[in-house]
Amino acid sequence: MDTAGRPDRRTLLAGGLAGATIMLASCSSTRTEPTAKSLSPEARPTSPATALARLVEGNKRWVSGDLRHPDRDPDRRQFVAQEQEPFGAILSCIDSRVPPELLFDTGLGDLYVMRTGGTAVDPVVTGSVEYGPMTSGTPLVVVLGHQRCGAVKAAYGALQDGKRLPGNLQAIARALRPAYQQAVREGGTDPVETMARAQVELTAKALRTNQDLAPLVAKGSLAVVGAYYSLDTGKVEVLDGAPS
Repeated sequence: MDTAGRPDRRTLLAGGLAGATIMLASCSSTRTEPTAKSLSPEARPTSPATALARLVEGNKRWVSGDLRHPDRDPDRRQFVAQEQEPFGAILSCIDSRVPPELLFDTGLGDLYVMRTGGTAVDPVVTGSVEYGPMTSGTPLVVVLGHQRCGAVKAAYGALQDGKRLPGNLQAIARALRPAYQQAVREGGTDPVETMARAQVELTAKALRTNQDLAPLVAKGSLAVVGAYYSLDTGKVEVLDGAPS
């Protein structure tokens, strides 16, 4: 076969490798490293009102299914690896159906989250809630109760019947006694739901007025909000303490 005037195979391979090298060099020269702005596209809310608005908007997306899933990639992980500055602290129930990061459509480094049965509190839990506002200026605390809470139901039954719950579950019933007593006074067709809402309101009020958080609330740098989550609709209802 006549090969005159045609490049041999070695020439073609050399030319192809040279072209690939040029393309790679071009790509690497135009690539920019992620910046803090690109890793965290939304500015951190710095006031109670803007922090609550961020959560409300995220919950609307959760209800509608139009989720953004923000701040959940390797770049974000690297961005918050050395330090954190969450804009909210959530005290919620341990219930598997009530994950705060999901139902507010937030991501890595956005929220401090504490979870206890029926949002029961003790000094350790209270200190955990105080951590963000007192150390990094977190402007919002949300006490989040929810519909059909099993811990509240168990505590209500035990307190109503005068029986002890097994093991350390009794400590939850003891912590929820004030909410039970309020529910008994208020009555209603669904005393367990009444008790769950009362627990949120009593806990939020106790945090809002304690000696460490009350000064922050008084000067407007912190809000402690009581809220209630519907398992049926996915919507979070603000009960009290919303910043003006």
